[in-house]
Amino acid sequence: MELTNEKSAINATLFSIVGNVLLAAIKLISGFLGNSYALIADGIESTADIFSSFFVLLGFKYAQRPPDDNHPFGHSRIEPLITFLVVAFLVTSATVIAYESIINIQTPHKIPEAWTLIVLALIILWKEGSYRYVSKKAKTIKSSSLKADAWHHRSDAITSVTAFIGISIALYFGKGYETADDWAALFASAFILYNAYLIFRPALGEIMDEHLYDDLIEDIRKVSNTVNGIKGTEKCFVRKAGMKYLIELHAIVDGKITVEEGHFLAHKLQDKIQNELPEIAHITIHIEPE
Repeated sequence: MELTNEKSAINATLFSIVGNVLLAAIKLISGFLGNSYALIADGIESTADIFSSFFVLLGFKYAQRPPDDNHPFGHSRIEPLITFLVVAFLVTSATVIAYESIINIQTPHKIPEAWTLIVLALIILWKEGSYRYVSKKAKTIKSSSLKADAWHHRSDAITSVTAFIGISIALYFGKGYETADDWAALFASAFILYNAYLIFRPALGEIMDEHLYDDLIEDIRKVSNTVNGIKGTEKCFVRKAGMKYLIELHAIVDGKITVEEGHFLAHKLQDKIQNELPEIAHITIHIEPE
């Protein structure tokens, strides 16, 4: 399952990179030819998305490295760090879009061409579809960096929607409303910043070992109760490392059994939990007397 998850994450990231390369070119060319600063700003964001997706891909590749002497638990903790980097790209994109929008609002320019609405409509459909595809993969494999990459698609769709509205206003009302798409881009930048925070917060919790996994703990306790010789469980601590979980569990056994029997039960419990819950990469079991 681990290999399947990592391969699925890599495929989803490659999908994002190829899509963003094509869309960045389409947006920038259409923006320049169609007199739409909102489309140009949209193209700038897609260009930043290419680099962020590339870093996500590198992160997944690095996370696949096996444990070594310096990293006995593996290299999966690289993922929340990559998420922070992706968030930085989101913030940078939003800042650039906001700056360019403010400059363009103060600069007289022509009303965007009507055909740019068709381009935007197609882009919105593509980016929303891309968001749903990558987001579904992120939820399935529980990847914070892939979730951040998915939100790049959603934020791109949102900026395209606001550009569509802004250009529509400029075309409908005519002279005096040329900057409507610039105001739309400015609004979109604020929304992107808000979503950057929503992505940053869970990744911060992951790197700080915040308690967020009650459902997994409940599953671990249920599996433990099915092992013959295990009387119950006490403390259970969960740490997330990329798409994997590291567990520390205190299991209760009969206090009269031998150390050897307790050791055997610990291994039996460990095997049972990892077979039933394959997302758990490592588990340390402490035996407690009843």
